[in-house]
Amino acid sequence: MKLETLFEKFDLFADAPGAVAKTRELILQLATHGKLVEQNSDEESASALVGRIAKHIEELRSRKEFRGSPIKPLDRQDLPQIPWSWEWVRLGNVVGYGSPEKTESAEIPEDAWLLDLEDIEKNTSRLLQRKSFRESPSKSTKTPFAAGDVLYGKLRPYLNKVIVADAPGYCTTEIIPIRAFGFIDPAYLCQALKRPEFIAYANSKSYGMNLPRLSTADARSAPFPLPPLAEQKRIVAKVDELMALCDRLEAQQQERDKQHAALARASLARFADAPTPANLDFLFHSSFSIQPSDLRKSILTLAVQGKLVPQDPNDEPAEKLFSKLERERLQFADAYKFRSITGESVDHSSVPFGIPASWRWCRLGSMVNAVTDGDHLPPPKSDYGVAFLTIGNITTGKLEFEGSRFVPESYYQGLAEFRRPIRGDILYTVVGATYGRPALVETDRQFCVQRHIAILKLPKNIDVGFLMAILRSPLAYEQATASTTGTAQPTIPLGALRNFAAPLAPLTEQRRIVAKVDQLMALVDQLEAQLDASRTSAANLLSALVAELTAA
Repeated sequence: MKLETLFEKFDLFADAPGAVAKTRELILQLATHGKLVEQNSDEESASALVGRIAKHIEELRSRKEFRGSPIKPLDRQDLPQIPWSWEWVRLGNVVGYGSPEKTESAEIPEDAWLLDLEDIEKNTSRLLQRKSFRESPSKSTKTPFAAGDVLYGKLRPYLNKVIVADAPGYCTTEIIPIRAFGFIDPAYLCQALKRPEFIAYANSKSYGMNLPRLSTADARSAPFPLPPLAEQKRIVAKVDELMALCDRLEAQQQERDKQHAALARASLARFADAPTPANLDFLFHSSFSIQPSDLRKSILTLAVQGKLVPQDPNDEPAEKLFSKLERERLQFADAYKFRSITGESVDHSSVPFGIPASWRWCRLGSMVNAVTDGDHLPPPKSDYGVAFLTIGNITTGKLEFEGSRFVPESYYQGLAEFRRPIRGDILYTVVGATYGRPALVETDRQFCVQRHIAILKLPKNIDVGFLMAILRSPLAYEQATASTTGTAQPTIPLGALRNFAAPLAPLTEQRRIVAKVDQLMALVDQLEAQLDASRTSAANLLSALVAELTAA
């Protein structure tokens, strides 16, 4: 199969993650393995070219104009196969890697070109800006480079920032000038430095913690596939042609994604304004796909706004339900000997949206029997006993007991009873990067939690699914974010959690809302599974095509 066939079939695997980026990598891999253009037996072979390069470098070395000693030749048995007219060489044996001298800033003309890594676009290696030393003066030394030098970013995050200098200038020490002496096409050298093999090699050899970098010795020792000079130029022309195709494919994908995003926003807005079955169909239209996460947010937003199911005038209004919740909360507090805290009353002039007349705004603390958390003292460790769950055990929205710690039974029994989670309670993360995630307790197993997890004790007069919908909705998460304290470890105080403004629906309507949410979330789950299957299928097809091309 030819590479052009891959472009013809691109629509079949366009949904594969990073399809265009992988196609670019494939082009460079084929180009530097001699599989992109045909070889010509009339051309000077790479072995003869190596001889001429060696002679030239020896002359430079005798004049002390070349940096680095000769490096032991490669063992070709461990290297990929290349055409008969090519040679595997050490990079440092065929190019000048790095300028032999640095230049003090005081000696640099103000109008000289000064290149920094931030001036080069990642992945594309396009020059984003050309600034003079006057625009970015500094006291550190700089490295001079000449027109035609290849300028290579040696830091690990910037290994694919490689350009050919079209004029002389100076660069910062994170950029290495590489000189090919006219025996290697600079554009081909750029392509070879950006090929997946070389990036993997550089990553494996990088040293340092804060800014890992490729050492000069390792860079000079790197394997380098060298074709005849005339073939290098044909490779560069072909790569440029194919990369232009990739640019067009990428632009088409971006335009398609832009159009799909506009359709998705319009469909979500249409459904939000009128959540009818007809408008629901638009959310699952076959001509575009809405991100499942956006669908879930939209469904939960409509649920807490009272727009997901119609109201029934025969339902007992939320005002009466609120009175029942208040009585039950006070009875719970009296039974367990603690002070009931509900939070401030809701200022209706500041509520985020309107709700049906049969609903009412209230504080989260007045909708539950208690908002508490785990014991604040460090728990004793044990090899067995009662499971002790931390935030990591509930961030998925489910209780994960596998790998949990244990505390002695005596410690668990010593906890206040209302601090022990039971079936029907809701756990809510209040500390760290994963704050604001609720998890329903659906087990009768005994366990306790760390103080970074809030425990919401639910009354019988509220539907747990409705409260879960509130806590999972953007309404609750936005309030959680606004209430956090601290920067290194954001924390939602329990008082702030109790003070969350929440809409209370009639109990019978709560149940209808939960049923509708479950139905719609099941559809979203199906859509997500279909999207995952489509991406997997596209990725597998792309992998198969790549394998066929690289094995040819």
